[in-house]
Amino acid sequence: MNEKQLFPSEPSVYHINDMAIIRLEGADAIKYLNGQVTCDVTALKPGQQTLGAHCTPKGKVLATFRLLRRETDLLLIYRKELRELQLSELKKYAIFSKVTITDASDQFELRGIAGTGTVEWLSIHTSATANTDLLQITPERWLLLTPTPNELIFSLPEHSPNEWRGLEILDGLPHLGKMHQAEFIPQALNLQALNGICFTKGCYTGQEIVARAKYRGANNRALFILEGTANKPIDPTAVLQKKINDNWRGSGVILDIWQEKEKLLVSTVLPSDTESDSIFRIENDESSALSIRPLPYSLI
Repeated sequence: MNEKQLFPSEPSVYHINDMAIIRLEGADAIKYLNGQVTCDVTALKPGQQTLGAHCTPKGKVLATFRLLRRETDLLLIYRKELRELQLSELKKYAIFSKVTITDASDQFELRGIAGTGTVEWLSIHTSATANTDLLQITPERWLLLTPTPNELIFSLPEHSPNEWRGLEILDGLPHLGKMHQAEFIPQALNLQALNGICFTKGCYTGQEIVARAKYRGANNRALFILEGTANKPIDPTAVLQKKINDNWRGSGVILDIWQEKEKLLVSTVLPSDTESDSIFRIENDESSALSIRPLPYSLI
């Protein structure tokens, strides 16, 4: 698949409806969150953002997120289906710190802006708009976070949340859902290659296991992008099969899917030594065919 098939030729807006926003406020918010997650929260300046993960004590990922530091608070952007569990997990030890953790999803509107010329459009239309947070995903793809109600008026072509999901897959970004919580260490989701893990900061939940995976080579999985075709609607519960000689065997776990008619993109976790010319299919669709698409970044 050519990326241009999904990437607009002009700035376009995407209404994102499957993400939740958790807010942390208080004198200890930065220090507290830094002791919970894989990324270095203390290194962020107001307006800066990063990817990261929240793990169990055994180093297994409960959630992946995008973190934005603002002047007076921290915002975590998650898959909406993880909201209740994440609120509960993040609040576990908050009683011992000066931090307030709340679900702020209803207080913001989250939109994606993507397409050729997006930077110029943003510089014209958002520079004078108060209370608009911009989070850059790629040079021509951004998240806009605005309070509800907001003054920002869009006169852009509109695209579906499904198309935004396709762009996230093409950029090799991991989005963990409920189905696979506490199944993978962060490196299996390529977070070390996306600056979502800091190996030099102090302790955080699961830190010992995550560090051991790096320094002892304990991780043997990675996130891959598959592209191809399928004749049936596919969902994340589908079984992915790899062709081995003349046989097909279950291989990998599906994290995310973009599908438009017969065209298919899949974000999947596979053994890290999977050959680049491997062929896959969906178990209940024998006519389906998928191959590995190169990641847009290097695994380290």
